[in-house]
Amino acid sequence: MNNEKIYEHIKKMLEVFQICDSTFPIGTFNHSYGMETYLRENKVTDNQSFEKWMRTFLNTQFKWGEGLLVRITMEALDKHEVDKIWEYDQQITRSAAAIETRKGARLIAEQMIILILRIYGDQDTPAIKLIREYQQRIKNDQAFGNPAIVFAMFMNYMQMDVIESVCYYGYSIVTTMIQNAVRAIPLGQKAGQQIMHNLFDDVLKICQEIMQMDASLLGANVPGIELAQINHETTVFRLFMS
Repeated sequence: MNNEKIYEHIKKMLEVFQICDSTFPIGTFNHSYGMETYLRENKVTDNQSFEKWMRTFLNTQFKWGEGLLVRITMEALDKHEVDKIWEYDQQITRSAAAIETRKGARLIAEQMIILILRIYGDQDTPAIKLIREYQQRIKNDQAFGNPAIVFAMFMNYMQMDVIESVCYYGYSIVTTMIQNAVRAIPLGQKAGQQIMHNLFDDVLKICQEIMQMDASLLGANVPGIELAQINHETTVFRLFMS
């Protein structure tokens, strides 16, 4: 690989990391995905209990939800089966029992689209046009909106592999949730970084499992996390929207 190709690859990876960064301003800092309920019930209280909760979240809601959604969306894009993506949008949203979870996914997706189009909107490519179409469908209530679908479309634009894309999305979930835990529990920043490092092997293992999963499992969940997300809707004093 010559120097020019090396720098092109580095630039591409930097652009991907920008989207994955927990500081990418798309509103994810407003959402705990049920973790705040566990905080109020004193089930998540410190480094160890949060790391345990995070592993459960990754192994269930992420794996059967947005992680799998990234994979099957990218596969549909590779096969030019765009209609399947709109079906996945419906399936993942309707499978979420908590209204806050559905609304949160839509808000994050909308903000992600706005930022991606602000940065890459001058690119006249099929991938960017499809992101614009998704934006219009959400506005017209023809689609609910999910950030995993937007992320998959962007990774398709970047010509990234499916397995890489699933892993990077998992990384983005971990970094965001840890930053939220730092504020809410609270955790120390150093403890948060240690937990992040501890979870890397989990993310890779789960991504390998996602690559073997049947698409029919999209939206499967476990009662504990889903009930926590539902119960969060009646919380009067809160740090997070979901």
